[in-house]
Amino acid sequence: MPTLADRARRLLPSGLTSLAGLACAACCAIPLLLTAGVLSGAGWAAAGAWMPGIAVALAALAGAAWWWVRRRRHRSGCAGGTSYACGT
Repeated sequence: MPTLADRARRLLPSGLTSLAGLACAACCAIPLLLTAGVLSGAGWAAAGAWMPGIAVALAALAGAAWWWVRRRRHRSGCAGGTSYACGT
């Protein structure tokens, strides 16, 4: 049965990547929402200032989480080994 840490290692990169994708899509949708009248000038000033930074930060966190998962996966002592302790 997978532990909580194993599940977090598996879900963290994909979850952060999804959030980064949503933030990027929201960044691209801001001008459309402004044109359609859904978003006002004050909303544009607020969202236009911090939304690109959030998208970049989430993308960086997703990359760091992916790197962390890959590093942890290859650190195990059984990778490529033929020891009886590794099991099949």
